[in-house]
Amino acid sequence: MKKLTQERVKNLMHYNPATGVFIWTHRKSGVTPGMQAGSKHVTGYIDITVDGRVYKAHRLAILWMEGYWPEHTVDHINRIRDDNRYLNLREATHQCQARNCKVAKNNTSVVTGVRWRSQRSSWQAFVMVSGKIFYLGHYKSVLAAAYARYAAEQCLGFQDCDINSSAKQYIEAHR
Repeated sequence: MKKLTQERVKNLMHYNPATGVFIWTHRKSGVTPGMQAGSKHVTGYIDITVDGRVYKAHRLAILWMEGYWPEHTVDHINRIRDDNRYLNLREATHQCQARNCKVAKNNTSVVTGVRWRSQRSSWQAFVMVSGKIFYLGHYKSVLAAAYARYAAEQCLGFQDCDINSSAKQYIEAHR
C-alpha cells in the first residue's frame, strides 16, 4: 500500500488550522465536496478514511501542515481528543504524552499522583517515571501532597509535557 502524502491529502480535502476541521474537496463514494471529513471514534478521536485506510485526524493535521508523518505520537495539549486545531497539537514522545493526562475518574484527591492511604490516615504523593513509581511522602492534607507532587514535576521537567498540571491547578485554587 502506498504511503499517504501531503500532496494526496491536500488534493482530497482542506484543513482549517484554526478550527481543526477537515473538509472534503472532491467527490467520492458517499462524499460530496463541502462535507466535513471523519467521524468520532469511541475513543474520542476523529477518524478519517482515505483510500480505504483509517487515519487519525490529528496525525493528518501534522502531515497537512508540516509535510511529514510524525515520528512520535501527536498529543492534544488541552487533552480534548477531538480538538484538532493546529495550535493544540504537538508531536511528543509516548512518555511526554502520558504525562499530559486527565486526572483518573476514581481519584478522590483530584490531583494526579496524590491518593488517600487509609492505613496511615494520610495523603500519599507519588510520581511515575518510565514505569517506575517514586513515593514522595505522606501528608496531612491534599494541598501539602499537591505541593510535593508539583515540586517533583518541576524537578523532572513535566512542565514541558503537562502545562495543565492538576497539582498546579489545585495549589492555585487553594491558596
